[in-house]
Amino acid sequence: MKKYKTYLKYFVYFVISVSVIIISYRSAKPRYKPEHYTDIFKDFSWLNDWPKWLDFPLMQPLNSGFDWLIVNYGMFFEGINNFLLGLYTSMRNSIVDLPWPLVIAIVITITYFASGRKTQTTVLVAFCTFFLGFLSPRYWDKCIMTTCIVVIGMLLCIVIGIPVGIAMARNKKVRNALLPILDLMQTIPSFCYLIPGILLFGLGAVPAIIAIFVYAVPPLIRLTDLGIRLVDKEVIEASEAFGASKKQTLWGVQIPLALPNIMQGINQCTMMSLAMVVIASMIGTRGIGDEVLLGLQQLNVGMATEAGIAIVLLAIIFDRITQSYGEKMQERTQPKKKINF
Repeated sequence: MKKYKTYLKYFVYFVISVSVIIISYRSAKPRYKPEHYTDIFKDFSWLNDWPKWLDFPLMQPLNSGFDWLIVNYGMFFEGINNFLLGLYTSMRNSIVDLPWPLVIAIVITITYFASGRKTQTTVLVAFCTFFLGFLSPRYWDKCIMTTCIVVIGMLLCIVIGIPVGIAMARNKKVRNALLPILDLMQTIPSFCYLIPGILLFGLGAVPAIIAIFVYAVPPLIRLTDLGIRLVDKEVIEASEAFGASKKQTLWGVQIPLALPNIMQGINQCTMMSLAMVVIASMIGTRGIGDEVLLGLQQLNVGMATEAGIAIVLLAIIFDRITQSYGEKMQERTQPKKKINF
């Protein structure tokens, strides 16, 4: 039975390939293809160079599809834009208006409790936060803008990515359907999905947030899926034997045991979000990426290096906070060892 399913799958692939070739031939302009399709089998000169009639018409349907989306669902995308822009503006204004020593104190407090009261991590994050403004005063507000964009993008990744990863781990069909999409999201150049972001949401912070989500969510989904699937089946069977439902098994067994992988996914998501900072500056996003772009345009090595160091400091701050919090959560889920006297 399995052998027949494999043959059926190959047959489907063959049919799809032939259909694509037929569509490309029929949609080609008359001057690019023979007078009759039988001429292809008589004259094989088209094997030397790629024939113009073997060109799949993808560009025009995509452009028409985006035009249709804008016309019919423009209000929907405008609502998303207003919500994300309002969230970003409120977060940015509330932090920028605070005195800088208070901002550093808040970051130190968050790091201290998130890391489980680790002094070394707290001191490192405090130094990095202070050095953001110490590099150049104009970097302070821009780093806050970048931080707000990254935080909102991360929240979107966590809210959507973790449930999708759990669904992939629990349903093989969902996993097989989403894996090609995740491959596409990870391998397609970043500039390619900045363009639809601009078309749907305009210039500014919102397309940057959407680009961060598209670029950074695949590792979180994959690592969540991996963490859930790596949970020992005997442990799951034991929980089911004690009468636990699927929901109780998920929240009480699978997620706690998969937490190291999930937290690693969040950490990778953070690093990849910061990697989009410079690219996002090319579509009018205000932030520390502006300085890197300006240094590139002016061939100013010092400006680009300073801004690059500021981005590295931001990456260290996010990395240490997320990693320390992950270690703290992992220690809580692990059983405590009994000490025999």
